[in-house]
Amino acid sequence: MGLAFQATDGQSEGGLVSEARTGKRFPLELPIKIQGVDQGSVTGNMSAAGVYIRGNAALEIGSSVEFEIALPPELTGGNENVIVQCRGRVVRRDGGGDEVQGVACVIDTYDFVRQP
Repeated sequence: MGLAFQATDGQSEGGLVSEARTGKRFPLELPIKIQGVDQGSVTGNMSAAGVYIRGNAALEIGSSVEFEIALPPELTGGNENVIVQCRGRVVRRDGGGDEVQGVACVIDTYDFVRQP
């Protein structure tokens, strides 16, 4: 069963996406640090199985991606940010040409990182 995210305005390019949901999606806009990519991207929504990234995420379908998201205390109930390091794959790109509006990524593995 594939990961599914609703498409935004624009065209969708390929991908291993189905309409079956793999978990509840949360509409969270959080900064996301993508390894090897210019920063400035944010999450559009997240689930335990995937994330939709909006912004300048110039990633190709099928490519591996490593990223880090800081979950703020108001989401976790803690006293400080919880850092989640993820590895996954790009399954869809929204937009056309050089104007990529976002990418959908499936999360293969994730780790919580303790703050020193």
